[in-house]
Amino acid sequence: MEQEFESSLLENAVSAISQLPGIGRKTALRLVLHMLKQNEADVTALGEAIIKLRREIRYCNVCHNISESEVCPICSNPSRDTSTVCVVENVKDVMSIENTHQYHGLYHVLGGLISPMNGVGPQDIEIDSLVERVKQGGISEIILALSATMEGDTTNFYIFRRLAPYPDVKITMLARGVSVGNEIEYTDELTLGRSILNRTLFSDTFKESQ
Repeated sequence: MEQEFESSLLENAVSAISQLPGIGRKTALRLVLHMLKQNEADVTALGEAIIKLRREIRYCNVCHNISESEVCPICSNPSRDTSTVCVVENVKDVMSIENTHQYHGLYHVLGGLISPMNGVGPQDIEIDSLVERVKQGGISEIILALSATMEGDTTNFYIFRRLAPYPDVKITMLARGVSVGNEIEYTDELTLGRSILNRTLFSDTFKESQ
């Protein structure tokens, strides 16, 4: 049975914070009580920072990474290799790969994975915009850096089929240093970095399964 509080202000704050992922009501209560002990200016600054983030953050028009402008710093960086695009599930995966310092190309954030069980189809994620980027030319390699899960493999295969009309574009995937069933964001930086450097042709996965 959930604990209820006599103060509606306390109840509302705990209920709001407990909606965050990984935070239950007990943890939310501890956070609320902690904030009540802080200076009002500090708590106000925290609230304003969250509101400003929600109102002003946007997504890059090119790769769909989070950005403060129409084009993110990675896409607008002239030192990046624009001929290589690494396809990831979400923004956290971009951060994970960037932390390896082993990749210097661009990204494409899908915003999810194909998952019929969860009602997520190809039209619900940013696959069409990826195909359009390839169609425009200038890309020589697509790196499929999706989690080694059933949903990740399904999405990999769908993208591979969609890009079949562009035979000059090499499609590679992370080396299987990333264990089957693992998600990118939970893979250590050393393993992830080596998987990027030792990436293999996606088409080779079909040969291995035969």
